[in-house]
Amino acid sequence: MNELGDFLKSRRARMRPEDVGLRTYGGRRRVPGLRREELAQLAGMSADYYMRLEQGRGRGVSEEVLASIARVLRLDDDERAYLSSLARPTQRRGRARLQVGPQLRFLLEAMEGAPAYVIDHRTRVLAWNRLASALMLDFGAVPEERRDWGRLCFLDERTREIFPDWEQKARATVAYLRLNAARHSDDPVLTALVGELSVKSELFRCWWADHNVREKTHGTKRFRHPLVGELTLHFQTLRVVDAPDQALVAYAAEPGSESEAALRLLASWTLSERLSPHGEHHEDEHDHDARVGDRAEP
Repeated sequence: MNELGDFLKSRRARMRPEDVGLRTYGGRRRVPGLRREELAQLAGMSADYYMRLEQGRGRGVSEEVLASIARVLRLDDDERAYLSSLARPTQRRGRARLQVGPQLRFLLEAMEGAPAYVIDHRTRVLAWNRLASALMLDFGAVPEERRDWGRLCFLDERTREIFPDWEQKARATVAYLRLNAARHSDDPVLTALVGELSVKSELFRCWWADHNVREKTHGTKRFRHPLVGELTLHFQTLRVVDAPDQALVAYAAEPGSESEAALRLLASWTLSERLSPHGEHHEDEHDHDARVGDRAEP
């Protein structure tokens, strides 16, 4: 597979010649978007060199060349990072960490009013707090090998009920996986996940072919809950410094909003479930509280 070439072709196809000041002089063009020769000229390189790059034969391409191509194609920051990962792949230093550190687990447990969880580069949910489980789904009841947003979005129908804007969530998941597939091209588990989803979901296969990439940073997401109704929450993603493959995703409601009231109600119910009739802490088999295994990453 030539992921670099496929990505460049997809981005050339979405550009119109007039967007970059080229005249077409009428007539039909055989290919949509910019031609290779046009892109090469605008990027200040030979057409032959660019053709070899698009064919996957451009070894040792410089960051300056990539920056020129990105400028012509008007790539955003995530697409620029993705282009660099494809053109200049690097080996991972060490294995990704599956274990969530104790300090991060303490933080999750302390965030009683904010749904939060930790994911890795495969969208696998590694740890979570009670409110996240109450808002979304019982992560502890999901088999560990299927506890990732890729499989949950495309192979678990419950997510279509949880997220009113399911397509937005699913597309963002695909874009995040595609970005990390380039960063971790030597990860066989991630490769297997993409392969499984491509076989089992036509939608995933179609959206994967779009070559859209997106880092998980911040935004707004709607939830539908059977007890408190619909909530609109803002989320922020915080990268774990000593485990760069892990990220903490936390949600909060707009102060004074109906969503804030609903979230508080859900949090109070969640807290009451933790207590026995005598006011003592009660724990069942799915009372996870950000607990994770101590397994090494494969």
